[in-house]
Amino acid sequence: MNAHTETRPARAPAPAPRPLRRHPFAMLLRREFWEHKGGFLWAPAVAGAISLGLTAIFAVVALVAARRAAADGGIVIDGVTVNGLDLSLLMQQLSREDLRELLATLDMSLMMASSWPFIVMAFVVFFYCLGALYDDRKDRSVLFWKSMPVSDRDTVLSKVASALLVAPVLATVAALATMLLFALLLTALVASHGGDAFQLVWAGGAPFKLALYFVAAIPVYAVWALPTVGWLLLCSAWARNKPFLWAVLVPVLLGLFVWWFNAMQLFGAETAWFWKNIVGRLLLGVVPLGWLDSVDVEALAAAGRVDLQGVRGFWSLGMLYSSFLSPKMWAGAIAGAAMIAGAVRLRRWRDEG
Repeated sequence: MNAHTETRPARAPAPAPRPLRRHPFAMLLRREFWEHKGGFLWAPAVAGAISLGLTAIFAVVALVAARRAAADGGIVIDGVTVNGLDLSLLMQQLSREDLRELLATLDMSLMMASSWPFIVMAFVVFFYCLGALYDDRKDRSVLFWKSMPVSDRDTVLSKVASALLVAPVLATVAALATMLLFALLLTALVASHGGDAFQLVWAGGAPFKLALYFVAAIPVYAVWALPTVGWLLLCSAWARNKPFLWAVLVPVLLGLFVWWFNAMQLFGAETAWFWKNIVGRLLLGVVPLGWLDSVDVEALAAAGRVDLQGVRGFWSLGMLYSSFLSPKMWAGAIAGAAMIAGAVRLRRWRDEG
């Protein structure tokens, strides 16, 4: 008998899994974040934690001193000596003007406690931009990235977006967390001494308005900081060594030259204008609240849109976005965009060979 073997049809190979399609620009942003996670994320968070720690220590010291003063009869309000630290009694003794000053002090304390992450962010963005393109050439990793299907334009723009959007957003998150924890600390202190925490901290201090202001200020900061970011990236792409010296010395030496020869008199302007609008915009644009220089605060106060007597007048969203009406804002933005374009072109041919 002949043995017959059954032949089974071969199975078709399973289709290979489709690779995830990710936009190159998004991948570049992820690269910048992971390479500089310490500066973008942890530095503002640590700064906020230090601010809270120092505030807690100061609160304990002030509370002990206030208790001792109250026990010795050292707290006198409107001629009344207060024995014991009862905030509800203190609030009853305060006049309307005194209460307003107290709330303004609480507002300022909220701003100061939450400002630490923004201060650290300014240093992080400054030195990040200085090394963004220079470090790639220094460690020769630019050769690897040039071999990838990623354009020089996208590479530079990812660094711009990291400096103007990623870093401010993360610093804002750290500032909001710091402010929230600080407000909770104040709430516990006020409530433990018989005070109305809601009136003093949450309704009076208005932390929610301040939080909204921080978030709304991100696009204003991004536009205002464009000339500084553009200048630092241009120096980072051009300098063969020591980009910090090139970035700082060139504007400063130009300012000294203008001052020495009174060059601004040819244009009917003061030397201070050059230092403020050229040198300052090239080096200090990453400092938070620098955009206030582009706002005519006195005109807004005359129109009743800003109260110069208190801190809350500067929280106005109308005042914040009125900076977009300033020619100074957009002149700097155009100059910054031009310098970023120069950095893109320099990266295409600049090397260490």
